[in-house]
Amino acid sequence: MSNNASSPMGGSSDGDVDMDTDTLVNANGSGNDDDATTPRPEPINENAPVNIMPLLTRHQPKPEHHDVCIIGAGPAGLMLGLVLARFGIRPLILDERSDQTPAGRADGLQPKTIETLRMLGLADTLLQQSVKIYDITMWQSLSSSSGEHELRRLAREVHYPAFIVDLVDPFLLIGHQGMVEKVFVEDLAKRGITVKRCHKLDSVSVKDDGTTTTMEVQAAFNVTRDLRAFDTTYLVGCDGAHSRVRKMIVGPSDPGARDDRDEMSVWGVLDGEVDTNFPDIWTKCVVFSEQYGSVLIIPRERDMTRLYIEMRPDTDMAAADSNPARVQAAIMRRAAQIIGSDGRGQYRIRWRRVEWFGQYRVSQRVAPRFSCPVPTTTTPSEATARQQTPTPATVVIQAAAAAAADEEDQGEHRIFIAGDAAHTHSPKAAQGMNTALHDSWNLAWKLNLAIRGLARPSVLLESYSWERQKIARDLVAFDFTHAQEMSRGNPAALFDNFRKNVRFISGVGCEYAPNPLNLVPQGFSGDDKDNNNTRNGIDEDAAAAAAAVPGLPQLGARPGCTLPPGKVSRYIDANPVDVQLDIPVLGQFRLYFFIPDILSAPAAAFLVSLCGAIAEPESLMSRLSAAAGKSYLERPRVPSHEDIFKRPERYIAVSQFFAFSLITSTSKHLFEISDLPAILSRSPWTIYLDDRPDLDTRGLTCTEKYLGAPLQDGEVAIVNVRPDGYVGAVRRWDMSPGGGSEDPIETGREAARWLDAYFDGFLQVPEA
Repeated sequence: MSNNASSPMGGSSDGDVDMDTDTLVNANGSGNDDDATTPRPEPINENAPVNIMPLLTRHQPKPEHHDVCIIGAGPAGLMLGLVLARFGIRPLILDERSDQTPAGRADGLQPKTIETLRMLGLADTLLQQSVKIYDITMWQSLSSSSGEHELRRLAREVHYPAFIVDLVDPFLLIGHQGMVEKVFVEDLAKRGITVKRCHKLDSVSVKDDGTTTTMEVQAAFNVTRDLRAFDTTYLVGCDGAHSRVRKMIVGPSDPGARDDRDEMSVWGVLDGEVDTNFPDIWTKCVVFSEQYGSVLIIPRERDMTRLYIEMRPDTDMAAADSNPARVQAAIMRRAAQIIGSDGRGQYRIRWRRVEWFGQYRVSQRVAPRFSCPVPTTTTPSEATARQQTPTPATVVIQAAAAAAADEEDQGEHRIFIAGDAAHTHSPKAAQGMNTALHDSWNLAWKLNLAIRGLARPSVLLESYSWERQKIARDLVAFDFTHAQEMSRGNPAALFDNFRKNVRFISGVGCEYAPNPLNLVPQGFSGDDKDNNNTRNGIDEDAAAAAAAVPGLPQLGARPGCTLPPGKVSRYIDANPVDVQLDIPVLGQFRLYFFIPDILSAPAAAFLVSLCGAIAEPESLMSRLSAAAGKSYLERPRVPSHEDIFKRPERYIAVSQFFAFSLITSTSKHLFEISDLPAILSRSPWTIYLDDRPDLDTRGLTCTEKYLGAPLQDGEVAIVNVRPDGYVGAVRRWDMSPGGGSEDPIETGREAARWLDAYFDGFLQVPEA
């Protein structure tokens, strides 16, 4: 509803809106008829149009409240929205554009992103419509003294070598950003959520009634230019490199740390159909020209090709040239010169049509903060004054930034940024959209638990910055070297840098440092709580020592890392499945109990003791589960008609908060699911047999993959996985003679206490 009457922007407030009150009263026949100066009511013309603006202006409803307001409906904003919806949180999504991205922009999905989309049930359409890239080639052209221009292939490499990185989908998936947005928008629509388009963020003010603090978001509706107000508890800026929300966090003049060493590197981008005899047009290819610079070739969907073209300073296109036709012509001309289709070489490249083009400067930035608290009033009178006179956006921005910088008074973090709003870099390694999606993937489950009162906000919400800022810095460090080597035209150095970083590039190497959510072994017993070498929630001593800790697998399930692919058989229907993908995304922690022989007396006693201790009413896990059950009853997950096929109820019968799973090597014919303790027998779809190494990417059992080696007689283990698929904690116990955990009943209780201690680090049971 229009808010112009009270808006400082004024807008279209006309005389009708400002109509005199006395005139309104007398027009309704309730004035003083004895007063000769009072106008008599005019006869009613029933055919005259009715002006309802005065009533609308005087009786505007309160702004609708939303738990989360997302600014921006690019990949990051839509991803955050759809994951929140799966968890039962209906976000408000505002975007100033009238429609989704029609063409161009980001175009590459890395293997980890494909896996994440598989977990969400969103990968199939993109896999069908996009192009898969399995290899990469390098070409170089050297100009001879005679002026000849010869282009030669130097190398061909597998894009994701299996001996370096273990992947289910070992390819780069290419499809333009709008295709991803379309899949996301359609998924949101299935859950009854639509993007409010043509809404541009105008201001944010604080509302504080002395007991609760929220934010009022004012957005300008592009069609009518009026301001519309929305109330929110959390605000997330997914509004791109020029983010207004970022200014609320870091201040208006601090876009983030920048490296200017590559300031003069300007690149052009072209998407379209080409006519060419270049042999590697359908693979990812880098072409170096000693004289003219570099081209990166990417095959695209719908028979298209993308070219990234280096525009050196000697190009006849000025970087500031604003004429699109001249810019496009200069980019195409330089591409022809590099590949040799200007008449100097053996290959031609001509454009049948161009769908999209652009140019950009390489700029690597990371915002100094990814979140901040909301400034609050301290007394009811101050709250009333603030409600009567909303704080201008500039004041809120400054206040929030100051509060974020105040180490003594952090408060609960309520404002966040993700994607390009938080970090920028070159697009040549296909990282931007992938990193943005996983920013949102990381934040969504944390917001869900905070909104439900199950989180310790000072730990869980702030961990978003701890974890994603590290990834952004790692990305910028890699990207700077990658962009430099691309510009320098050194194929050997570029390949070497690519190999060294291929795990990170694929996404599976994006690893979080030890913190309360990612416990290395020395934290299992809680003996690190007095560690003084802790900064931003990250135990730096633990981070330095993690690689050398005995018992922590160097590959496989490691805290702060994603699960590697593991093949198992589902007991109930004998289907071979990828265990890391099989349990749907419902916001649960997944607890995998690795017990090779459940028929052995020690293992059976351990399992009964562990499950019994978890189920005890006074255990933290039991109380968290009960609180979550109540919360999801009041605020259920947003359903989709596709749930009839996915059957989420299979995975929440025991707990809305935890998914309990057994992985065993015991033969199926030797036990029944009903023989297991209740928290497992009531979850038959999460009982797995570790018997499919023949289908594994490396021919290993799931136990070997996750724990680094087979479990020996008397050994058991637990892998605790966060709602975003990252490993939170891993531990094994040895109940064999001399193993240190000879009493299986006490060992089961110890394992339950270990789990409680982990969750107590960042979760809480809300007050009744």
